[in-house]
Amino acid sequence: MYVMTGDLQEAQDVVQEAFVKAWVRRGRLERDGQPEAWIRTVAWRLAVSRWRFRRRSADAWHRGSGAAEHVAPPDPDHVVLVDALRELPAQQRRTLTLHYLCDLTVEQIAGETALSASTIKTHLVRGRAALAHRLQDPRMEEAPDV
Repeated sequence: MYVMTGDLQEAQDVVQEAFVKAWVRRGRLERDGQPEAWIRTVAWRLAVSRWRFRRRSADAWHRGSGAAEHVAPPDPDHVVLVDALRELPAQQRRTLTLHYLCDLTVEQIAGETALSASTIKTHLVRGRAALAHRLQDPRMEEAPDV
């Protein structure tokens, strides 16, 4: 297989996989005779299949990589929000995401996360407070009270 594929690692992988397939069929292979030929054939077919898969993947990658003329930078507000969410504890972040992005109710979130409804409410309150603190616009703090 190494000579046929030109890649030692690939040859070892397909031969090993062919032996695994042969082990499952060992009774039939012993009756039919020539298990080595069967293993070589299967290994070769596996190698060709892998080669075709890599080729299709590479072709798809090249087709899809037609660089766009211009890609807009991310919105600064989006970047700030993502950074603020990353600073939250995982459970608060999950709860906020399920509630605000997936539009789940407190009861639905409780059912999905196996937490009590009161715990979900606590995570929502604390998460909102933490986000409000992190997302405060410093210009608003400087503005005089009206």
